[in-house]
Amino acid sequence: MKSKKNIVLIGMMGSGKSSIGKILSKKLNVSFIDIDRKIEEVESLSISDIFKKNGEKYFRKIEEKISLKYLKSENNVISLGGGGFINSSIRKLCQKTCLSFWLNWKNETIINRIYKSKKRPVVIKLTKDKINSLIKERSKIYELSNYKINCDKLDKDQIINRILDIYENK
Repeated sequence: MKSKKNIVLIGMMGSGKSSIGKILSKKLNVSFIDIDRKIEEVESLSISDIFKKNGEKYFRKIEEKISLKYLKSENNVISLGGGGFINSSIRKLCQKTCLSFWLNWKNETIINRIYKSKKRPVVIKLTKDKINSLIKERSKIYELSNYKINCDKLDKDQIINRILDIYENK
């Protein structure tokens, strides 16, 4: 890893941040930090159960605290939760100290991946139209990332190679 900056993967739930992040971190020989998994470890509950038991507001507070902690580290690949970059404190720290990559997919691709998912509490009761609106809303914020990778016509290796090319030529 040339730079000590963290690589931060952002995007909608179902965009592949965790699976891409794991492979990317192995290729760079650095740690992979999945913020959603860290939240589940700290809380000893699944994300869905945190939402059920304590609500989204509580989850967002924990998400901010844990995200900021790991974003202050160096030399990691970090996968933010789908709503993480929407938080202005998280976003500002990312923009200041990290290289962020938005894993962007066509809305239909994301909707097909997450619609009716029991593991995604934010969308569990949403119609496809409402999920589409959420994607459009969040995309306006995701646009503030350092780099946008349009993933629809790429396989995992191609996505990873695009990130590595950008990262290694910084």
